[in-house]
Amino acid sequence: MAIARTTFSKASKVTKNFLASLPFKVGDVAVYPAHGVGEIKSIESREISGSTHQFYVLQILDNGMKIMVPTKNINAVGLREIISKDEVEAVYEILKERDITIDNQTWNRRYREYMDKIKTGSIYEISEVYRDLMLLKHEKDLSFGERKLLDSARNLLVKELAFAEHRDEDEIEIDLQDIFDE
Repeated sequence: MAIARTTFSKASKVTKNFLASLPFKVGDVAVYPAHGVGEIKSIESREISGSTHQFYVLQILDNGMKIMVPTKNINAVGLREIISKDEVEAVYEILKERDITIDNQTWNRRYREYMDKIKTGSIYEISEVYRDLMLLKHEKDLSFGERKLLDSARNLLVKELAFAEHRDEDEIEIDLQDIFDE
């Protein structure tokens, strides 16, 4: 299988029209499910099995990982924009909600359910996971897997909220902690 690589730095008129139709541009920041906030570093064309496909090259800010996302499949994989300032309030409302029932199923079932929510990439689902695990943590010790999920959910929330609110991550961490210290 031959793979050819082309970057669109010196693009033809047709290529420029194609690039103009894409929802993300080089330098934009986007969210990739379960990995978090990343920057679109380039848009590349690759030939795979005789067909040419365009890809976003997304570099995750937290760990530097590069992910290639087919431009035609961004909805299927869940690549999305950072939430707007207007949507931030809804996230904080979810975090402050206390009229919930935490499922008393076994930790591994809870883990799978929470992992599925994180994999959606929805900031609202991630907020629910973080809230539920923080509330559960006040009731009992979390399993190792649940602690890792809590850290993951917190990290994903902090990164996106910091971008959405144009604030330091440390400030967001304090805000999140304050919500659960009340």
